[in-house]
Amino acid sequence: MSRWEQQGGADLQLPRPGRTLKAILLILLGLWLMFAMALNWANADPAIFQLLAGNTEAIASGQIWRLFTAPWLHSPSEPWHVVGSMLGLYFLGVSLEQSWGGRRFAFFLLWSGVLAYFCQFLGELLLPAGVAARMSTGYWFGAIPVIESIAVAWALNFRGQTVRLFFVLPVTARGLLAFVIGFSVLRLIAVQQTPEGLIAPFGGLAAGWLLGGGTPSPLRRLYLKYRYAQLEREAAAERKERASRSKKAPFSVIEGGRGRRDDERKGGGGSSSLH
Repeated sequence: MSRWEQQGGADLQLPRPGRTLKAILLILLGLWLMFAMALNWANADPAIFQLLAGNTEAIASGQIWRLFTAPWLHSPSEPWHVVGSMLGLYFLGVSLEQSWGGRRFAFFLLWSGVLAYFCQFLGELLLPAGVAARMSTGYWFGAIPVIESIAVAWALNFRGQTVRLFFVLPVTARGLLAFVIGFSVLRLIAVQQTPEGLIAPFGGLAAGWLLGGGTPSPLRRLYLKYRYAQLEREAAAERKERASRSKKAPFSVIEGGRGRRDDERKGGGGSSSLH
């Protein structure tokens, strides 16, 4: 996508996603089609869908898998919910996948979704009941918080560049960052009920910075500093232990076998010859 922008978009070529992004787009669409057909046409029990959606009480009772599955679900009765997520992934994710590689890109998408919805869970758990009730409709799901993570990561990794969303709206990295943050704040003020909830987008913004705000990411840099400090402490403790052992057991000269044989020749060897 960044290469397409640098060429001015004159050839109007679509950005080409890599294998990881293609697989994710197909999974999102496939899951939506499966639940849409099952719930809208096969009269399946909605509890099947709700079992995978995020829910604060259920997660607090031990159903941790909901944090991992919620980002992959989209409203079976609203096609734009999944289409909007796929477009966001497509237009902003190609550049990141090309820059990071498929492995890091997949790691980023997985954990940004988990962190975003963990914030939703934690917020509803800690806020007063009256306020928490306004933060979601009870169940929360969708990839929009992940899209906001991608937007933050793209803005921080491609400073000064411009992305033309949907081939129409040119947006700079700084403008994109201001838009996603501002829109999340406006939705919170308006208490606009969305499938994702009102706290998860802010978790997505934070995850975008922690996991994607540079190479290495801020979270990775923090971990490396921690490991370096840990290794320094271990090395200092080892040096201290060695110094302590050397004081308790000073060096002594140990005679070798050759020295003993020479002494025997000088002393004991002569007396044996008298016999």
